[in-house]
Formats: sequence, C-alpha cells, structure tokens
Amino acid sequence: MSDLVIRKLPWTFDASVPFQWQPANPVAGIFGNVFTFFAVPFEQYIISALRDAKDLITDPAVAEEADAFVRQEGQHSWAHRKHMNTLIKQYPGLKETQREVSDLFDDLLATHSTQFHVSYVANIEATFTPLFKMFLDHRHSIFGGGDPRIAALILWHFVEEIEHRSSGLIICQHLTPSRWTRTKYARATAKHVLAVVDVIARGFDRHVPEAERGMSAYTAMTSYMALGEVKARLRPRFLGPSRNTWPPTVFHDVPSRELVAMVGRLIASQAPYHNPADQPLPEWAAVWMAEYERGADMTTFFDQPAGSRLA
Repeated sequence: MSDLVIRKLPWTFDASVPFQWQPANPVAGIFGNVFTFFAVPFEQYIISALRDAKDLITDPAVAEEADAFVRQEGQHSWAHRKHMNTLIKQYPGLKETQREVSDLFDDLLATHSTQFHVSYVANIEATFTPLFKMFLDHRHSIFGGGDPRIAALILWHFVEEIEHRSSGLIICQHLTPSRWTRTKYARATAKHVLAVVDVIARGFDRHVPEAERGMSAYTAMTSYMALGEVKARLRPRFLGPSRNTWPPTVFHDVPSRELVAMVGRLIASQAPYHNPADQPLPEWAAVWMAEYERGADMTTFFDQPAGSRLA
C-alpha cells in the first residue's frame, strides 16, 4: 500500500510577492520562478498521462501508488498555479509564456506513446532526489533572506518529491518492457526539459523589466547555472579576478565535493538499474514532516516553528 501523504496547505500569494523574491541569491530567485512555471504544466502532464494509462495498470499496489502520486502532484500544480497567477497579474505578458510552455507539454502528450510518457516522468523524478537534497541541505545559503512564502512553497514541494521519489519508477517499470526503456528516452527527456526552460527564461526576459529581475533569466538558467559554478570555483586559483560583477551562484556556499557528487548522481539517475530508494536523503525532510504533523504553519516554515522568519 502507498504511504504517501496528501497535504492540502492553505497557500496564499498576492501582489506583495516580488518577482525577485530572493535578493540575497538572485539566481535562486529566478530558478524558483522558472520552477513554478515548469511545475504547473508538468504536473498536469503527469496527471493526464497517468489518467490515460490507468487501464493498463494491472497491479493493485501500483494502481494505488499511481493514485497517491497523482494526488500529490495535483496539490503541487494547484499551489504553484497560485504563485504563477500572482506573477502573471503583475506582468500580463507572462500569460503568453504560460501558453507557450503548456503547448510544449500538450504537444508531447499528443505525439508520444504511454511508454514514453511514463519514462519521461520517471527520468525527471529520478533527478529530483540528488538535486533537491542539495537545496534542502543548503537551504540557508539558497533561500535565507528571501520571501518566506515562496521559500516555504519550494521547500514543501521538494520534501514531497523526496517522499514520492520512487513512484515514477514503480509505474514506469510496470508499464514498460524492460529497465532499458526509460534510459532509451533519457536524451529526449533532457532535450524537452531544456526547451521548456528556454521558453520560460526568454519569456521572463521579455516580459519582466530588468530592474525587477536583477539579471537576465536566460543567462541565469543557462550559462550561469552550470558554467558560472565552475568558473566561480576555478577562477580564484587559475583564472584570476573577474572584471564583471556577478551575483553569487546558486550553490556558492556548497563544497565542491558535494557538487561533484550531486552531478555524478544526476548522471547515474538515468541508468537502467538506478533506484531512487537507494539514494542519500536530506535529513531535514524528516524535520519538515515532523513539524507538519505537529501542526506548524508550513506555508511560511523554514527551520523554526510557525511565525519565524528566514535567517
């Protein structure tokens, strides 16, 4: 039986939520907004794909897992839609970006097989444990000083992705002929994800004034997200001081060995015999769940009980 918990939290966002909600780590702020615009159509894609595959699931335990998985993802879509609609209300041009991203997922759903869809979902979900562990383990340097509402939204989502880390793989293995099927579609999955991120980032640059972004969203999500981390670590020793004034990288406070380990796990996550259940988990996820069970207000929760602010 599935042990996933469906948590319906009272998320509220209004015009007081700035686009650049994390001035202490502006690349993380842009990443959070990109994540919101990605999450809404992606979660709907999951729901539609698994609804179409429902009659193909013959194992009651897998069917129960799929149902709980879809219900959790539905909550994620609903919550991020609230954040997204708040941003669209402030920057109406972002409605066009929303439609473009939705079209990318609608086209994917209409033109590919069920095997592709469950592989796509399993491939992306497999990357979440190593990536989101990094965010949760280093939440102070990534989210500290930002708007607690958006920080709490992202942390909640990441914790629940850790909780259902194996759901996509369970469903995929049930509906595909071999473990290699998922790996076969890994490249196509990555290509589509990058295309979606490209559309979102370019939309932000087109519709949100630079003064309110803090930097180019496209640069933040492409060259600066990966190459910026490498340069920031190599420059002091090999490249000398930079003439440019750049904001800190997302993982500026993360030891290089941890980043290398994360990259290795991201690559391994696409291998046919990879199992998210065997991966190292963020200890703080258990703290979050305990506070939820205690009745804390998780819509602003960061580390301390309800009512505290980010530090």
